Amino acid sequence: MSIDEYIAAHTDCEGDYLYRLYRATNIHTIHGRMASGHVQGRLLKMLVEMVRPRNILEVGTFSGYSAICMAEGLGDGGRLYTFEINDEMEDFTRPWIEGSPVAGKIDFRIGDAITEAPKLGVTFDMVFIDGDKRTYVETYEMALSVLRPGGFILADNTLWDGHVVDADYDHDGQTLGIRKFNDYVAEDPRVEVVMLPLRDGLTVMRKKPHPRPLSEGRGEVIDLKGEKGVLG
Repeated sequence: MSIDEYIAAHTDCEGDYLYRLYRATNIHTIHGRMASGHVQGRLLKMLVEMVRPRNILEVGTFSGYSAICMAEGLGDGGRLYTFEINDEMEDFTRPWIEGSPVAGKIDFRIGDAITEAPKLGVTFDMVFIDGDKRTYVETYEMALSVLRPGGFILADNTLWDGHVVDADYDHDGQTLGIRKFNDYVAEDPRVEVVMLPLRDGLTVMRKKPHPRPLSEGRGEVIDLKGEKGVLG
């Protein structure tokens, strides 16, 4: 038994509907491996249950697997808006979403989330980024603009099959996009960041409630005697 098999054996079952969707995704679509899969899907559901968001934005629907997982964790009145830029996926994905037990909580749209999501006029509590790796930074900035203070952003594929540390991929556009994103968020004072080595890499970010301006690098501290000092 491999370590991945061991982990899967000790994680809640995904259920028959998601199992069939994942299988169909791998049989009938190119790059079926792009679907979140069993363990990551259960984590997404649990994170939603922990955060208790009212509105979730997903960038990159693909086959709908991750959207359904997150919608499973939503409470009454919760809504998940998911955008897929590749219109060729619609004929496969829409029936699976609309046939799912959580169809009433999912708003599936074909289009570019970077331009279309802000038009919804919705303030989101959580955003899941899983679209074009070359535009992750732009997607992240859009996500921050529609996310409430204290809200969470999740970014998938941030280890990119290990290519982020492989010099053989120094000229690959998607690898460069992921590297740029990883460096960008690691230095961004507006968020707290942790990168998890789950599957292909999952980065979790929390938008700070009162972020300091990007140009601000020093702050005052007060010692126990009440005297001001300078931090930084």
